[in-house]
Amino acid sequence: MTTRNDEVDWDSWPVEDYLSENYRQLHPSDAAVIAHHCAFYRTLPTDGVARSVEFGAGPNLYPLMLAAPVSRRIDAVEAGAANVAYLEGQLARGPDDSWRAFHALGRRLDPRLPATPRAALSRVRVIRGDVRGLPPWRYGLASMHFVAEGATEDFTEFGEFCRLFARSVEPGGYLVAAFMENMPTYRIGPASRWPGCPVGPETVREVFTPLTARLDVERIDADPTLPDYGDTGMVLLTARTPSR
Repeated sequence: MTTRNDEVDWDSWPVEDYLSENYRQLHPSDAAVIAHHCAFYRTLPTDGVARSVEFGAGPNLYPLMLAAPVSRRIDAVEAGAANVAYLEGQLARGPDDSWRAFHALGRRLDPRLPATPRAALSRVRVIRGDVRGLPPWRYGLASMHFVAEGATEDFTEFGEFCRLFARSVEPGGYLVAAFMENMPTYRIGPASRWPGCPVGPETVREVFTPLTARLDVERIDADPTLPDYGDTGMVLLTARTPSR
């Protein structure tokens, strides 16, 4: 049976297991994502985006930090209670030390990044809500990491998440995204099971070509330093939506 987004208890996302498995150290795949994103952000003017959005933020802080040089405000939109609590705690207390390596690499690649992880997150506002409820055309830039293909097992619903992601930015706005390649349904920690929708570069191109005016899709190989979730790498996207 195919699991769809609304059939999953996102409030119980295992934040600590997820961070321990993926983000307590800087892995080569994330270094590649950071390099890819920083190269794109360096083409944009400092503070040139009035408001950007992290579309389904989860507990991953590095996309929020990387967007700081170009964004005057960043909305981290997240539905799950555990993820929201983690994000709010990180903003209130300051980021865990494990995020320092991510920030340091981002700052080497884009020196406009604020000097500390806490400063890099100072423009972030956590918004608890379903990304499917975002008003269209609100943001100048939207970023999404491992959301659309990790929120459902249904390819049609994957496409709908992507469409809503693209629609969240104004005409001529920017899109930055990363997808797990060929991600199956997977486990985090000792027991929890989560949906996966196996997609690759061609799937991403097919979905986003009618939604964008400029589209660049790349991939990186699977990272052997990460748990074997069954994926085959990552697909990275930058794009611009059509101007009216």
